Amino acid sequence: AALQPHQPFQIIVRYTTADGPAIWWLDPELTYGNAKPFVFTQGHSVCNRSFFPCFDTPAVKCTYSATVKAPEGIQVLMSATQSTYLEEEGVYQFYMEYPVPAYLVALVAGDLTHADIGPRSRVWAEPCLLPTAISKLSGMVERWLTAAESLYGPYIWGRYDIVFLPPSFPIVAMENPCLTFIISSILESDEFLIIDVIHEVAHSWFGNAVTNATWEEMWLSEGLATYAQRRITTETYGAAFTCLETAFRLDALHRQMKLLGEDNPVSKLQVKLEPGVNPSNLMNLFTYEKGYCFVYYLSQLCGDPRHFDSFLRAYTEKYKFTSVVAQDLLDSFLNFFPELKEQCVESKAGLEFERWLNATGPPLAEPDLSQGSSLTRPVETLFKLWTTEPLDSVAAASSVDLTKWRTFQTVLFLDRLLDGSPLPHEVIKKLSECYSSQLDSMNAEIRIRWLQIVVRNDYYPDLYKVRRFLENQMSRMYTIPLYEDLCTGTLKSFALEIFYQTQNQLHPNLRKTIQQILSQGLNPLPAIDTTAVTTDTPAMVLEDKVSEATNGAISLRDVNVSA
Repeated sequence: AALQPHQPFQIIVRYTTADGPAIWWLDPELTYGNAKPFVFTQGHSVCNRSFFPCFDTPAVKCTYSATVKAPEGIQVLMSATQSTYLEEEGVYQFYMEYPVPAYLVALVAGDLTHADIGPRSRVWAEPCLLPTAISKLSGMVERWLTAAESLYGPYIWGRYDIVFLPPSFPIVAMENPCLTFIISSILESDEFLIIDVIHEVAHSWFGNAVTNATWEEMWLSEGLATYAQRRITTETYGAAFTCLETAFRLDALHRQMKLLGEDNPVSKLQVKLEPGVNPSNLMNLFTYEKGYCFVYYLSQLCGDPRHFDSFLRAYTEKYKFTSVVAQDLLDSFLNFFPELKEQCVESKAGLEFERWLNATGPPLAEPDLSQGSSLTRPVETLFKLWTTEPLDSVAAASSVDLTKWRTFQTVLFLDRLLDGSPLPHEVIKKLSECYSSQLDSMNAEIRIRWLQIVVRNDYYPDLYKVRRFLENQMSRMYTIPLYEDLCTGTLKSFALEIFYQTQNQLHPNLRKTIQQILSQGLNPLPAIDTTAVTTDTPAMVLEDKVSEATNGAISLRDVNVSA
């Protein structure tokens, strides 16, 4: 029969998708409390099509509402500006009043409790983790938001809440609007936690308010968010700390460059997305750090970084709630600074905008990090003492107290030793005598790097520490790099033994990835250009998005990204 006008009718859509899954169900054993099941979603970049039917492209934005029914004692949260709970029915209702792309719709549910940590921020975590989360973040988030607002204009999303997820969360952090998702494993590493949260705060302007219209231009979100993150840390923690963190990341970028070769297409800012390729495979350090260097270069063209802040403020005001392409950013930039347009800065020999976007290889220009030398120089000095023949300066080296260093100094030092491995046996033995017990009491970001050095140098006296570490880690970021190193060397049977003992505490997806590593003894992640790339770089935490669901082009250890 013909439909009458305005008569309600129902459409049922049945579809299957190969991408995803967006929804991760965890048994109670995979949570900290071991008491209740847990579920979360991870939509970036093209997984949410397995969560709900959608135009799964960042070019399309819309508001959304959701109704979620949950058993008693399970707290449900979503990336929404409004929520209500009808207790008698056990029903939550959510509404996101601003248009967002599909990948930013997110849900989490479990045994979660909260505490306010600022006037517009609360932290959510499992009860046993809540005190730690409060002590690390209380009062801090408001400080970062205020700094960001002074640079880039009002925070438009209302609330900025944070939820800490179990170690199965496949990335480090994700900038879901109103509700940043962060892996609990990072809580112990203070400086990484700070950088990760500030990066997510920066996404509130760059990525969430103004979004890259295509996944081929992810650097528009990540490069700008990284630049904004460093402006915020400069304002709140000073230039020296910011330069140290930048040096640490750029060090990793160069390590990756050396490994891949300068003409590798994955080092382009504008990548080509072939049909059937998951865009998350295209995310790597270049997306962040080469993108950052280009944005930094633009800021240098205007002289005072505050002039560039004013431009970014106007840019986010003009384009908020829409999606843009690189040309929009660059045209806006030249229109905002007509004197630069007159000087034809976009075609300056060797630094052409087009070349920045399309050339392979390292960044065409890098920031001057000399303001960080008070923190980076001691690292360089110590590294030289340990790697210069003959090794008679151990006395000087052993007098350095690493417990007094910043985390980013120690990881920069260890990354360089890792890069130089295998080291002469005498060196690794003395390193262990000097630092092994100091490092034992430090955070996981530091410990995993020392343990990778132990493995790559086949240093048997410290192997029991590798076992102990892997027995206590359930996250991708603190297991994969060690298993890859163990299987590349002579310690595969040792790796198998630990895996069989610990596999039940790992999420099935992670278990599968480690099984692949163990069965091949090589990096199981195929490269985009079909030639396998084995990375040789330590686990790096950015904060983003290279997830379990992807077959990364570059081993994920360098991009435990946060979105």
